[in-house]
Amino acid sequence: MIRRSLLCPRYLKQTNYIFSNLHIVRESPIFGDRGCSEPRLLTEGFNSNVPIIRCFPVTNSPNFVRSYCSGKNTEVSGQWTEDIEYLDESGSVLFTGKGIRSVEPGLDDHVMVGGLKKPFLNASAVAKIVEIVKRWKWGPEMEIQLDRLQFVPNMTQITQALKVIGESDASLSLFGWAKRQSWYMPNDECYITLFDRLNQSRDFDGIQSMFDEMIRDLGCNEMSSFNSHNRVIQYLAKAEKLEVSFCCFKKIQDSGAKIDTQTYNSLITLFSNKGLPYKAFEIYENMEKAGCSLDALTYELMIPSLAKSGRLDAAFKLFQDMKEKNFRPSFAIFASLVDSMGKAGRLDTSMKVYMEMQGFGFRPSATMFVSLIESFVKAGKLETGLRLWDEMKKAGFRPNYGLYTMIVESHAKSGKLEIAMSVFSEMEKAGFLPTPSTYSCLLEMHAASGQVDAAMKLYNSMTNAGLRPGLSTYTALLTLLANKKLVDVAAKILLEMKAMGYSVDVSASDVLMVYIKDGSVDLALKWLRFMGSSGIRTNNFIIRQLFESCMKNGSYESAKPLLETYVNSAAKVDLILYTSILAHLVRCQEEQNEKHLMLILSVTKHRAHTFMCGLFMGPEQRKQPVLSFVREFFQGIDYELEEGAARYFVNVLLNYLVLMGQINRARCVWKVAYEHKLFPKAIVFDQHIAWSLDVRNLSVGAALIAVVHTLHRFRKRMLYYGVVPRRIKLVTGPTLKIVVARMLSSVESPFEVSKVVLRSPGDSVLEWFKKSIVQQFLVNEIPSRADILMHKLNTLFPSSAPEIRSLSPPKPLVAGKAMIEIRNNCIILFFPFPWLVSSVM
Repeated sequence: MIRRSLLCPRYLKQTNYIFSNLHIVRESPIFGDRGCSEPRLLTEGFNSNVPIIRCFPVTNSPNFVRSYCSGKNTEVSGQWTEDIEYLDESGSVLFTGKGIRSVEPGLDDHVMVGGLKKPFLNASAVAKIVEIVKRWKWGPEMEIQLDRLQFVPNMTQITQALKVIGESDASLSLFGWAKRQSWYMPNDECYITLFDRLNQSRDFDGIQSMFDEMIRDLGCNEMSSFNSHNRVIQYLAKAEKLEVSFCCFKKIQDSGAKIDTQTYNSLITLFSNKGLPYKAFEIYENMEKAGCSLDALTYELMIPSLAKSGRLDAAFKLFQDMKEKNFRPSFAIFASLVDSMGKAGRLDTSMKVYMEMQGFGFRPSATMFVSLIESFVKAGKLETGLRLWDEMKKAGFRPNYGLYTMIVESHAKSGKLEIAMSVFSEMEKAGFLPTPSTYSCLLEMHAASGQVDAAMKLYNSMTNAGLRPGLSTYTALLTLLANKKLVDVAAKILLEMKAMGYSVDVSASDVLMVYIKDGSVDLALKWLRFMGSSGIRTNNFIIRQLFESCMKNGSYESAKPLLETYVNSAAKVDLILYTSILAHLVRCQEEQNEKHLMLILSVTKHRAHTFMCGLFMGPEQRKQPVLSFVREFFQGIDYELEEGAARYFVNVLLNYLVLMGQINRARCVWKVAYEHKLFPKAIVFDQHIAWSLDVRNLSVGAALIAVVHTLHRFRKRMLYYGVVPRRIKLVTGPTLKIVVARMLSSVESPFEVSKVVLRSPGDSVLEWFKKSIVQQFLVNEIPSRADILMHKLNTLFPSSAPEIRSLSPPKPLVAGKAMIEIRNNCIILFFPFPWLVSSVM
């Protein structure tokens, strides 16, 4: 039988009961539920086997006062005492006792169960707080309900409630309400819970705001005992909030709070991932200054970062510290050290770390092998590179395309062509198509070593593979073929090069220069004809070089068309080139060649040729004296640009005039040349002490004319003006000493011959000048006989050699003996051996 529980209406206005041992449990006002205004039957869902409670007041008076646990009453009338009867199914009373008295909101921390004080359960309090927050979420209504709690919460209950509440807004509302209460105390766990909740909702602005609020609320002393700030920095760092996380880090650092290792690691990771290694190093240095211990993750982060940034000593020191602290280095640490040390050229250290890594049981990766091989090969340690190459293949790794290329090219450039070709063949068998760079490197090195067959084989293989050889490859191959004098093959390659779209003018000219420098004039002319037939042009400089080579080789017939081409292409024949042709005429010994040379001189169209023609004319045709004619020509020379060329021209011209017997004309040329200071230090008058003539920089003819003309000047000064120096010197040098001495000894000169100088006292020379034969010798202006022309003498005179054009004097050779006689008032020179006279300078 079900019995009904009759509840007092007035009492129901104050409280509801909790029946913990019954089926129906109604919430009590201590948990904030509002009381009922009318009587209710609490029979729904009752089990018949559970005791029924009947509540009624003991007194019959309707005026009674509610008694709280605190002892305070709201009314002055008599005390209201609650009794509860526990009935069985038959209605019999099992037990009667005082019930649970209600609490005063915000004051009591327990309830009275009979005469016993029962404290509120923490779980019940947390559950009630969670229920209110979840029901009202946020706002004034939620705070009103929290204010009506029949107990005083503490921070532990708030923290536990925050852990249960899943929403960040509701959690923040509860925390904001708690902060305004008098019992609020800052709690590290509470902040950690809030930061976790904000991080889950990805509300990083909220985290920053909460962090700033925490900094304001907490002093330095309180901050030092909190760990929640570390959680903030870690969350912001993982979210890659670089500036915000670093700003929070600085604030915590300034406050003196302790930053843990995990936080440092988070910041180091962030800056490293953002490509700011030096900022990561700054964090690491702060970590060291703070005395924070390093963990395995710190080493894992810092060692590769330091190594990649080039701070190898610091990285290696950390590596050693890590091992001393019994941390096991990871493969990433070994790989970074091996790679960085190798690239920095610290090959011994790199190999040491590599061997140590194997001692730790790590197996090298393909990337590590590639890095090591590259480092040793680039440093020129090819043997070690090959050993690592073999280790790599034994480990089961297949070398990649770039590694094959590096091995081949490095060995080729080092001259180890056999190894290079072996790896090259292996590369082709592995299915890799060599690049044009690899082909070019091999081809160029074979070309440089003179291996024509191997170079041509590589070239054909390259073209058959559809690869386009580069300009340097063609240049190397053409140079090789030119050096080997394979003109036809070189012509074929040049045409293929032209078909590839390359400009071949420069390459063809380079081949032509190879033949010219080698002295292969016939091949050079053949190649030039090929160039002309193929429409390939060359420049005037090379035409001039080939012309001069033909002149040296005596191919005057071939030289003339070349000079005509040179002149017709608007190129200007300078005085040096004209003088070099004149020098060939001086050396010429065959009449037929003289004709060719005279025609070549006329082709130059140089004003010096007009001067030469006028010089050999008679006074009637020339219409002016020789001296005036010579002065007019030399006045037209630009001595700022052509001073060296003018000296060269005077030397060769005087040779030609002397050997042609034109002594008077030769003396005029010398006189004018001296007037224009082409030989400024040739004649020196040192008052009455010494007079000297320096002919070391003159040709044979110029030296002879200079000696005769200068001695004539000395004679006039001494006889007419009475000036007699102590001594007179003729500085000849070793080459011209014999020639000048022989000439003067024929007229019994007083000059004594030493190593490079002919000298005599002034008085002795004065007495010598007074002899009639000497007077005739010095003033002689009668030309030599026609049968002693220069071209019949085997004499070597200055030419247009490159050292002449560069104004650097060649080394003189020791000449043979020359014989000089005066016959019929003519100077006759006999040269039994070839001569090489000194340069114009």
